[in-house]
Amino acid sequence: MLGLRRYKGTQIDLWQGDITSFAVDAVVNAANEELLGGLGVDGAIHAAGGPDILAACQEIGRCATGDTVITTAGLLPATHVIHAVGPVWSKDSINQNQLLKKTYHSVFQAAESLAARHISIPAISTGTYGFPANEAADIAFLATKEFLDSGRKTTLGRLTFVAFDGKMYETLQQHLFQRFPDELDDGGF
Repeated sequence: MLGLRRYKGTQIDLWQGDITSFAVDAVVNAANEELLGGLGVDGAIHAAGGPDILAACQEIGRCATGDTVITTAGLLPATHVIHAVGPVWSKDSINQNQLLKKTYHSVFQAAESLAARHISIPAISTGTYGFPANEAADIAFLATKEFLDSGRKTTLGRLTFVAFDGKMYETLQQHLFQRFPDELDDGGF
C-alpha cells in the first residue's frame, strides 16, 4: 500500500482528503493561538464540528505556539480535537523548526493523555502559516520517529497523516519513506 509504514508497533499511514471525515479517537487541528477557528483545516474543523468546539475553545481562551489543547469534537466523527498551534513561517526566524517539532511532540503527548489509539494529523503550519511543505514534512516525521524511539510504551497504534491535495500527499509520502525506509520494520506484525 502506498503511504504505509509500521514502526515499533505503530502504523503510520497517509491519506488524501477531508480530515473532518475521520472516525478517530482524536483529530488534530492546525489551530491559531486564539482558538477561534480560521482558514484551512482550522476553519473546516470548526465548520464541520459545530458550535460546541468553538464554545470549548472560548472557555480555554488561548494556546501558545508549540502547544496543544484538547476539546470535544462536537459533530465530527472523532471523539476529541487536539488543537495544535504551529509556528508561522518566516525566512528570518531562527527557532521555527524547533517550534514545529515541539508542536508535533505536544500532539503526541496530548494523544497519550487521552489514551488514544488512532489520530489523524494534518500538515501543521503548511497552509495559511506558510511553512515550506518539504521542510514541514521532514520535521513531522522526525518528530514522529523521535516519539516512537523514546522507549516508552505508547497507546498510539495508528497515526494517519492527512493531506488535502495530491501535491502535499506526495511530499508527505517522500518524507515518510525517507524517515521510515522499511515498510514493516518490526517483523511484519
